Amino acid sequence: MAASWALLMAAGAALAAAHDHHGETDTYRVSIGHLFLLRCLSADNHANVTWSRGGGDPSLPPGMEVREGLLWFLPVQMSHDGVYTCEKRDPPGALRATFGVSVSRGKCPDPPEDKSLSLEVPGSLSCKQKEIFHLKSTRNVRWMKDCRPMEGGGHVTVDHGGLMRLSAASRGDSGNYTCLVDVSVDGRTYTAARSIRVTVDKGVEGTLAVKPEVVYPQHKVLVVQEGARVELECLASIGFSEDPETSMYWTVNETDTDGHEELHDSWKFVHRRGRVFGESTLSISNVRRHFLNVPIFCWVLNPGGSHKGDVWLQEADHRALYTAVALGLSSSLALVLLFAVLVFFRVDLVLAHRKLLRTFSKRALDGKLYDAYVSFLPPDGPGSAEAASLALGLLPEELEEQHGYSLYIPGRDDCPGEAVHDAVAATVRRCRRLIIIISPEANPPSDGRTEPRLCYEQKVGLHDALTSNDPRVILVEVGGPVDYSRLPESLRYVRRRQGALRWRSTRGASRSFWKSLRYHMPSVPSGGRPAAI
Repeated sequence: MAASWALLMAAGAALAAAHDHHGETDTYRVSIGHLFLLRCLSADNHANVTWSRGGGDPSLPPGMEVREGLLWFLPVQMSHDGVYTCEKRDPPGALRATFGVSVSRGKCPDPPEDKSLSLEVPGSLSCKQKEIFHLKSTRNVRWMKDCRPMEGGGHVTVDHGGLMRLSAASRGDSGNYTCLVDVSVDGRTYTAARSIRVTVDKGVEGTLAVKPEVVYPQHKVLVVQEGARVELECLASIGFSEDPETSMYWTVNETDTDGHEELHDSWKFVHRRGRVFGESTLSISNVRRHFLNVPIFCWVLNPGGSHKGDVWLQEADHRALYTAVALGLSSSLALVLLFAVLVFFRVDLVLAHRKLLRTFSKRALDGKLYDAYVSFLPPDGPGSAEAASLALGLLPEELEEQHGYSLYIPGRDDCPGEAVHDAVAATVRRCRRLIIIISPEANPPSDGRTEPRLCYEQKVGLHDALTSNDPRVILVEVGGPVDYSRLPESLRYVRRRQGALRWRSTRGASRSFWKSLRYHMPSVPSGGRPAAI
């Protein structure tokens, strides 16, 4: 029983020791006037952490306070030099840790870390002020060498995370470097500082690091739209382990991405088939004109060397599309213009074509004797008198004398003694066109007691035109508008189907009338009026 109790007590003591660790860690080196934050090992911001000075005094010197488990020095004073202990309590037990803080009066703190860089090999220095960079406040990062501002040089760049890169380390780069970070706390600006001692004294052959290599991109061309969002991916082979000295970054036209608000880059280690790779992404929120057709490099570097891959952004070539659209619009416009020309100048084009054909064409052997039969009512009113004048005077003068058509005009071409109805019907059927001249006098009185007035040849011609479309009818209105609603259905049908020409004696109107009349006449005239038969 006693042995069992002793064994239980020993297990309890071992468990307590596992959860009650204490001991002094590395001393933090700071200088007066700077902001400094101290975290209790792995405690998060919501852990129950208490701080004390010297391991027992719970009171802290002026200018120090605890915020979310962190010990704040606002700012560091000479009186803050000493040893501080933190204790974190949680259900499994308690965790205690002790830290030393060494305060110097110099402008830059003493370097707590030494780092060696390889001669003529790219290298990088990390600011390593993790707690400061986690503060959500505006900050400005800058580096000093031997506590003097660094002169701007093409071989040194600093990113937004405070990482300083040297494109090729030289012996002159040896010295003490201090990373300064300006932050705003409670409306007041503070500066945090950390130093590192750098020695450049060996070449690549003295290191065990594997030279990294960018797998992709390599000479890649990406077609983009100006103003679009683009993400560029980069994969680099690192070796067989995660080297903390490895870094990846991007440059655009040999300038750092921090100089462009549209650019944001990030990277991480990934493991594939037993090897370690670095994956980096460059996010371009808005492709600007100055991002196009310039080299965009993805860099990877570690103590073993550096390597880069390039990608080029080219604007999408819309010339082929614009050319196709322009040709399409031009073709459409040309078709519209051609259609408009055909519509508005149809009569002139047809007449010009006929004039050209007359040189090579002969009269068709269709058995027709006349080009047109001219029908009009006897003159018993102003409109009828104008119709007779047009039929007996103007039509022969224009069509026969000027253009060689042959017309049959009643009252001029009838033969005395022949049977009127039989002769009229035969003559109409031997004409290619039937020109019916209508005036308002053709309308019957509105009392309905008088039938509409039509000549016999008009009745015969309309009957043949409606049944066999031979001869074709040409309606000509003279003396004013004609009310077709009081005329026979055959005339109304012809009027609806093909319209009617309207004679006006004015110069411009008469010229258009003659063109339209010739357009409806046969394309090749017979060549003159035949002798009476």
